[in-house]
Amino acid sequence: MLLRAIFACLLALAQNAFAVSTISISADTITNDNAVVRSANILVDLKAQTTYTIKAQHIQYDKLEARNANVFLDYRGKPTLTFDTDLKQSSDKAWAKAQMHCLVPANLMQEVWQCNDGKFTAERINLPFALEVTPQPKGFAANINLQSANFSDEAGLHAAEKLTGHLTVVAKQEGDTLHFNSALNWQSGEVFWQPLYFANGGHELQAAGSLKGDILTLDNATLKLDKVGDLKFSGQVDTKTFKIQKLNADLPNLNLAEAYPLLFKPFLGKTMLNNAELDGKAALNVSVVDSQIKTFKISLKDANIDDKNHKFAFYNVNADIPWSYDAATKVSFSYNNGQLLNMPLGRTNIGAEVNRYSLVSPSIELPILDGAFKLSDISAAYINDNWYWHLRAALTPVSMPDASRAFKLPTMQGKASAEIPLVTYSGGILTTDGEMVLNVFDGTATVSQLTMQNPLGDSPKLSADLVLRNLDMGSLTRTFSFGAIEGKLDGDVLGLELLNWKPVKMDAKLQSSPGNYLKKISQRAVENISSLGGAGAAAAVQRSVLRFFKEFNYEKMGLSCILRNNVCEMSGIESTPGGYVIVKGSGIPAITVLGYNQTVGWSELVDRIKRVIEGNTKLIVK
Repeated sequence: MLLRAIFACLLALAQNAFAVSTISISADTITNDNAVVRSANILVDLKAQTTYTIKAQHIQYDKLEARNANVFLDYRGKPTLTFDTDLKQSSDKAWAKAQMHCLVPANLMQEVWQCNDGKFTAERINLPFALEVTPQPKGFAANINLQSANFSDEAGLHAAEKLTGHLTVVAKQEGDTLHFNSALNWQSGEVFWQPLYFANGGHELQAAGSLKGDILTLDNATLKLDKVGDLKFSGQVDTKTFKIQKLNADLPNLNLAEAYPLLFKPFLGKTMLNNAELDGKAALNVSVVDSQIKTFKISLKDANIDDKNHKFAFYNVNADIPWSYDAATKVSFSYNNGQLLNMPLGRTNIGAEVNRYSLVSPSIELPILDGAFKLSDISAAYINDNWYWHLRAALTPVSMPDASRAFKLPTMQGKASAEIPLVTYSGGILTTDGEMVLNVFDGTATVSQLTMQNPLGDSPKLSADLVLRNLDMGSLTRTFSFGAIEGKLDGDVLGLELLNWKPVKMDAKLQSSPGNYLKKISQRAVENISSLGGAGAAAAVQRSVLRFFKEFNYEKMGLSCILRNNVCEMSGIESTPGGYVIVKGSGIPAITVLGYNQTVGWSELVDRIKRVIEGNTKLIVK
């Protein structure tokens, strides 16, 4: 309404004819000697040293309506014109208030009208302004200075605060169409145009087009965004509904550090990029029809993408990403290095085909540490506002010392590799079709029934079954400074549930593997296992030989935890009166470790494990 009303007011001021439906003239200020009424057109013969007041209940000019109009013309000395009126477009329901004070030029239809102290106000509009307007045949040329203007719409989707700037408009009416050239220098103030927010001025807009009814057509326009770049665009928009009918926009050289938070981040609130920082150069071209994107192309040059939550980062990114609603396109994406969930990434080149809202790629290799993730059977689609995708993967051998440092874990030795079956992501949930097998500590770790919800979100949830077989306990215990244990380890962690990467439910059991192999345990390991059983745990050993031996024989060992509601129900390989056996000795010297705490808070058990790793345990012997 604001834009239409301003243009219409300026046109009315530039014309010398008004279609008047109802008008009353104050008889003591205007007489028949000074005014002639012909066919509803009022022509006033002005005389010096006279004041005139015109009051009209209702005035109609094209699609503009005015009511309770008051016009005061002071022709004493330098002529001035003051008016105020209620104003609206015929299609609008709400009325606005327009006020203006102008110096009257000698030649009304050719010289400049200078108007100060102007104000346009409505329920959600306060627009102080100063105006210079020159009437022209069927139009006008105007300079408008906005002074701390405020406005908003009823839904709160478009608003401005303390908006100050300068607008130049040259307009001409041809039939029912208003043609214009304009230039806006936005000097200061805040503007919110959902979802975009501009906190400061310093921007310029040049535009040429036309206004016909509610449809604003831009034949060409350039928006110069301070520190960001130049946006060239054309198109059509419904000024009443703000719906874009057509749009072609080109951003050829963008500063990403400034452009991303201003132009792109507002549209990415529910994506993994909502808390990222970007810098480098970019270009964007987009075409919109009926408020739907038809084509776009994004190009990145030496860009950096860094998640503030440290979940991912990509450096020296170069990309060519075209997209079309009607045709398949080829995309390319490369980066020199980066990280994903703290795992360092090497130089990568990715190619894929995009067909509307789907993507396919035969294979992608992602270098990681001294190995690589090899992805295959890659397919993704965006359906009903959700992503769906699947892929297969294999991890070539990766150095465990390097991986340990990346994940900030105790240093593990050897290599790790994996075969990952078909992974499917649907509606925010990630699942695997089959078993994921990892080769670690000279044994295997098999993950099945894996499901993840919101894996890169604020509260990821994971469920899985984990089976460990024949892990070398010598390598394992040396890694975690547990004390030496020679032997093999099996484990079953069933019904595992992690919330925000913390266990909330599981049925876990660790025990020595069946079979004949060397089974030795050091006194240090006995101390640590004893501490896991709590204050009542005991190591039963012949005191007479304790001083002579640093390691002992065992027959078997095991410890289990059933975790529910942050409480762990603990047991061992056998039950005893009031407790359970954790380590069962064999031969000479033999040692048996008992546990007596059958119910332990999960946080307390975690603290015990931390104390074991930190070496703050004491041996309890009976």
